[in-house]
Amino acid sequence: MRIGASFALLAAFLGSAATPQDRIALSRTVYVEKIDGAAGLRTVEPATSFRRGDRVILMIEWTGAEARKGTVVRSAIPTSLAFQQGSSEALEVSVDGGRKWGRIGHLRVGERLAAPEEVTHVRLKVHGKTGGRMTYSAIVR
Repeated sequence: MRIGASFALLAAFLGSAATPQDRIALSRTVYVEKIDGAAGLRTVEPATSFRRGDRVILMIEWTGAEARKGTVVRSAIPTSLAFQQGSSEALEVSVDGGRKWGRIGHLRVGERLAAPEEVTHVRLKVHGKTGGRMTYSAIVR
């Protein structure tokens, strides 16, 4: 089960995209956070497998020609993950499949504020840049 879940998570994560009119190369990496209980040391390692409760860090890097105005790098959050936080204040999130975008603390689900675990997509506007990185953390459900 652990390996099957890992492959499903990686396959879902590979669905990241950039705006199609720009020639940007994307690479994606998944890391898992490990904490040594005795020493209390936190390490981050390339993920080969996951289990429920693991904290993972997902990184999307892009390179290419200078991105035009309006270029966006976006990624769906795999359903097996509960979004926790992004690496940048510029990172926008969606809780409705990518229809509306904003920041946690401003988006609503019905009458209440959306929780981070309800995030379905992340995106970052990248115009004017020739490369960069977007990261976010999540917990394996």
